[in-house]
Amino acid sequence: MAELGAYRCIECNREASELYRDYQRGVLRISICKSCQKPVDKYIEYDPVIILINAILCKAQAYRHILFNAKINIQGKLCIFCLLCEAYLRWLQLQDSSQNTNPDDLIRYAKEWDFYRMFGIASLEQTSFIVGIFIALWQMRPEMLKKKSDFILLLKALLLSSYGKLLLIPAVIWEHDYTPLCLMLIKVFVLTSNSQAIRVTLNLNRMLPWLAIFIGLVLENGAVCLFQKMGWNV
Repeated sequence: MAELGAYRCIECNREASELYRDYQRGVLRISICKSCQKPVDKYIEYDPVIILINAILCKAQAYRHILFNAKINIQGKLCIFCLLCEAYLRWLQLQDSSQNTNPDDLIRYAKEWDFYRMFGIASLEQTSFIVGIFIALWQMRPEMLKKKSDFILLLKALLLSSYGKLLLIPAVIWEHDYTPLCLMLIKVFVLTSNSQAIRVTLNLNRMLPWLAIFIGLVLENGAVCLFQKMGWNV
């Protein structure tokens, strides 16, 4: 049996020692939360596609399942891939604005370097955004971030909830007159997912996560302005 606090009830967010009980011979029974008297985690019986759909709909129960009970550890790889998607989008827009079609090796090398530069800029902007959120939450609710594990869990939640950035590539591949609108909607979706992740992780109301995200956006835009003053195309 796992120790108390190893899991969370997806309904009331109370700690639980187990998700199900094994009675052997293939007989399993989902554990019932002692607080709300509901199943601790009904999603352990659901297909991953259903869980993903519920996460896209920003259901708090799905987020609790993913963050507390599923033990998913792909946030690092997901973050890198999302940054690559964002860097590719910026690099493509930079190439579209350039009329130089010279096939010279030096030109190709310069274009490749532009991609790496866009990846670095996207990484710095993402870091500024996350640091802004941490600073805001630390000022508003310092008791919520007392331990190192609290910071790690919140960072994991923010990285996983940014999965919407993967939609940037299809939006660019199937370019259309409505592509700018699609990119804006993707941005809104990612911020909404971030807000829900913060709310679920720290058990906050709806207002504080959005305030923290606003501070994060201010710091991110400050980094963008700094890059522009340095003469970098962002």
